Amino acid sequence: MDGGTALTKPLRIGIVAPPLVRIPPKGYAGTERVVAAIAIGLHERGHEVTVFASGDSDLPCAVVPVVPHSLWSRNLKGDLTAYLEMSVALAWEQAARFDVIHSHVEQAGFLMARHCGTPVLSTLHKRVDVGGVAELIDLMPDVPLVAISESQRRWNPDANWIATIHHGLDFTHTPMSPNPGGYLLLVGRVSHDKGIVEAIEVARRTGMRLVMAAKVYDREEIDLFEAVVKPAIAEGIVDWRGEVDGEERDRLMAGAYATLMLGAWPEPFGLVAIESMATGTPVIARRAGGVTETVEHGLSGYLVDDVHEAILAIDRVAGLRRERIAAYARGRFSVERMLSRYEQAYLKLLEQKVPAEALPEPKVAVGPGREAAPNASAVSAASKRTVGASRAADAGGTVRIAPVADLGRARRHRSVARESERREAERVEQAGLLDGASGLDGHGTEGADGVGRASVALPGAKERTAG
Repeated sequence: MDGGTALTKPLRIGIVAPPLVRIPPKGYAGTERVVAAIAIGLHERGHEVTVFASGDSDLPCAVVPVVPHSLWSRNLKGDLTAYLEMSVALAWEQAARFDVIHSHVEQAGFLMARHCGTPVLSTLHKRVDVGGVAELIDLMPDVPLVAISESQRRWNPDANWIATIHHGLDFTHTPMSPNPGGYLLLVGRVSHDKGIVEAIEVARRTGMRLVMAAKVYDREEIDLFEAVVKPAIAEGIVDWRGEVDGEERDRLMAGAYATLMLGAWPEPFGLVAIESMATGTPVIARRAGGVTETVEHGLSGYLVDDVHEAILAIDRVAGLRRERIAAYARGRFSVERMLSRYEQAYLKLLEQKVPAEALPEPKVAVGPGREAAPNASAVSAASKRTVGASRAADAGGTVRIAPVADLGRARRHRSVARESERREAERVEQAGLLDGASGLDGHGTEGADGVGRASVALPGAKERTAG
């Protein structure tokens, strides 16, 4: 179900964003562009939105400045984790103001999600298979998560995934060109992850000019630019544009023959792909990560495994219908569809919320080697469900508790729940087919715009239809 949700009242939503760049960003910044689309869209739908971001952000809703000016505008580099934690700290401090908090700071928001009294939904924008993130998700299987692709979530199938929601953008002012241009295009960062070397090789071997609109910021990017890009500029292979604003990026995309995304790393989504397709320009991308869910091989572009296949794709891409590519991208990855899916996710999260009066009295759990406080002689019932505790009594009878996460039990429990949900979804789908349904679950309606609207009410409130 991809449509809008029936809300009984506007929600008070806190959005936690990384303060690296202003929102919306002027140049290259994928996460911040999506955060801007969500914040602006939810505000326009009547929700009370507050964004925790850099103070130079320009949004129609409330902004709580984490720092006065975005970090990258101050040329701050290196480990900026502390600033993400500042965003979380400010949101956590004001959590009682909101019905739901939507975190976009990766795993930095997990502790808030577990211990904050307000429901917290975390959208993960980066890879989870590196840096110990997958293990952290296993350690905290109760934290509500949103994946931006099925590829991203496959390493933690038993996590508390509320939904998989593909990014969407407002393409109202995006230009579209029915005719292919005469150059190849690369947009992004000068990074090995983005397939810089491969794109230059394809341009060299096909004799086509490669327009490169890319950011050079950290040391690794500077080194790669000097070693690879600069010589290609001197050879006349690369037409260097540097980091460009959104209007120039869209113009370059609309005028390109094809957009190249040849990095071998499994990018969780790949915003450039849907931006390019929205202009009608096909994408030639490495068959890895989220682009396998956004680029239709042979219809809106080609998925390739190496440079040789990319060159073959160059020969065939002219036969693709650019009008169809643009219509596909603008429909499937619209901002309205994304917003509706997030509204559904918020409601699902609120329905899972346990009333405070139903929670057991908090107990104090202490680690190995520390004596338990007088009121912590036993582990609370809630803790027993998620944490296995090893107990030992010393000669004086003092109870010592060493919490150990029972990840195996958590995974098994999550697997059973997911299988039950899958069977229920199949049952509902079969019922819908028998009833001649058009894809809704029998409890919704469909508007004139083709967007389904589910009749789901907030707990304890009367129903009304929004959107």
